[in-house]
Amino acid sequence: MKTLGVDLAAATRKTAAAVLEWTQGGARLVHLSLDVTDEEIVELFGASDMTGIDCPVGWPDALVPFLAGHLKFDAHPVLDHDGIAGRRLLAYRDTDRFVTGATGLIPLSVSADRLAHPAMRCAVIQAKIALDYGPQARDGSGRLAEVYPAASLKLWGIHARGYKGRGTAEAERLGLILDSLTSAAPWLDLAGYRDALEASDDMFDAVIASLTARAVSLRQTLMPPGTHAAAALSEGWIHVPSGPLADLRRTG
Repeated sequence: MKTLGVDLAAATRKTAAAVLEWTQGGARLVHLSLDVTDEEIVELFGASDMTGIDCPVGWPDALVPFLAGHLKFDAHPVLDHDGIAGRRLLAYRDTDRFVTGATGLIPLSVSADRLAHPAMRCAVIQAKIALDYGPQARDGSGRLAEVYPAASLKLWGIHARGYKGRGTAEAERLGLILDSLTSAAPWLDLAGYRDALEASDDMFDAVIASLTARAVSLRQTLMPPGTHAAAALSEGWIHVPSGPLADLRRTG
């Protein structure tokens, strides 16, 4: 099988894609690119069995009636979110709160942070995928799943901090993280892309997204509990690993 990982940014120049080809006992990096367009993502999606995208695929359910009430001068849906607790329901999804509880990491808010711009692009990409391949469920039960590379790395026991950026220190840290990854997963063949990965945290995150897509396909991620299932279908669900990195090699 093939898994696609996408590190999605608002601009194409910061968007990366990575495809892993899985065979018995391991995986090989067969595609790695930066400056990726919507059309390229849709094409790669079509050629892959499972895609993990590092970007929210939806917004908090509470946000729509809040905005509709504001636009229509209907005070009640707006006043339902008076106070900091109410505003948190507008800023964070069920899955964001779940991931924080499971990992200690706090995902950025899709509605109240800079992540909103990539999420708008992600919505357009989802629509383009739907036209060519049918709508993909936002809870990850189809061929597209929302992933969070930082959480994946943490749950796989790989310490990954301070590698975002283009400085020498960040590149050195990224090199050490790659060492940890290849040590934990000797079955992962980077196929000559090691230097490119050391030079780009975006491409590195795309590889982690692709590895997480494999975990989704094997049902080795934390699924939404019953109380979160309905929201996951509309808001999206961040898939984080529920098993060790080595189990991604499993074929049966």
